[in-house]
Amino acid sequence: MTLVSNEQAVIIRTERGLTIAGTRITLYDVMDYLKEEYPQKFIGTMLSITDKQLIAALSYIDAHRVEVETEYQNVLKEAEELQQYYKQENHNLITKITTKPPEPGTEEIRAKLIAERAKFESQT
Repeated sequence: MTLVSNEQAVIIRTERGLTIAGTRITLYDVMDYLKEEYPQKFIGTMLSITDKQLIAALSYIDAHRVEVETEYQNVLKEAEELQQYYKQENHNLITKITTKPPEPGTEEIRAKLIAERAKFESQT
């Protein structure tokens, strides 16, 4: 599953998935830009890869379209699941923090903060 150029693999499989050799850039990163129809020069610049690396990535994607697209969809699904998980975890943490009673001795500073917040909100 590697594209070979001068006996050196350009696209390799790592724990991150299909990756441009010598970089941390995955083909899924390239796919993100392709889906948004960005020009090749822009993609190469944004990902800080050479024209040769970009051409190798695009050639690999074209040659293995079904496999890469399937993996890309899985990556998107996993990213969405992680986003939802951490959104829920953050919500739970914020709820826990906001329902926690104030620590003894902080009443005066909390009153000042509440007053400042009210003053700020009235100005906006």
